Amino acid sequence: MASAIEWTDETWNPVTGCTKVSPGCDRCYMYALYPRLRAMGVAGYETAPDTVHILPERLKTPLTWRKRRLVFVNSMSDVFHPRVPFDFITDIFSVMVEAAARRGHIFQVLTKRPGRAVHWWSRNQDRFPDGWPPNIWMGTSVENQKYAPRLTVLARLPAPVRFVSAEPLLAPLDLTTWLADGTLHWVIAGGESGPGARPMRIAWVRALRDQSVRTDTPFFLKQLGGVRNKRGGAAATIDGSLWRQLPNLT
Repeated sequence: MASAIEWTDETWNPVTGCTKVSPGCDRCYMYALYPRLRAMGVAGYETAPDTVHILPERLKTPLTWRKRRLVFVNSMSDVFHPRVPFDFITDIFSVMVEAAARRGHIFQVLTKRPGRAVHWWSRNQDRFPDGWPPNIWMGTSVENQKYAPRLTVLARLPAPVRFVSAEPLLAPLDLTTWLADGTLHWVIAGGESGPGARPMRIAWVRALRDQSVRTDTPFFLKQLGGVRNKRGGAAATIDGSLWRQLPNLT
């Protein structure tokens, strides 16, 4: 479905439901949106949000899209959740490869479990004789310095674009190591929004912007966050400037 997430065009959820693994998950929008979808009778949301549903009937959806799109995979789950079988992950990747060949779609896979992604790839890379599919970007979420080592694990995946989502950004974050060594090709940052949102200081996001600029890495500020207004769109500025850079899409 068309997405309101600023750094993508479309979301595709062949899996729904997830479980929390770190403080960035505490107020995940999925937990707020899930009950509404369940009340509307949408398939895949019949139970609690921490129940993972595998939805093979959604696998072929990207093959129906004619216009080239940026696609965020599993905005309502995590492709590499331990309850998602490796065979199904391989099926997801196979569809992404076919969709790229037909229409040139680019897929953005974001996980808080890069270790399982590495494990899956080590077991299944022979299914992709041309190597990691060039149309599949791979990212991980890092909300504070404690979880930055996820990036060291992410570096083991040979994706052409590896990215970090520092959202919600909960504390100062130094990405210098992973920007300098080529691990990261894109930095996304954003504050938390909604009731009880934890504040993001502009100094934290300014520092990430500066780290990205110094290494010529595209930087995307999604939103500043807030309790009543996520302060996205034209309000998401640093020192009066919007930052909405993307990696090369060719």
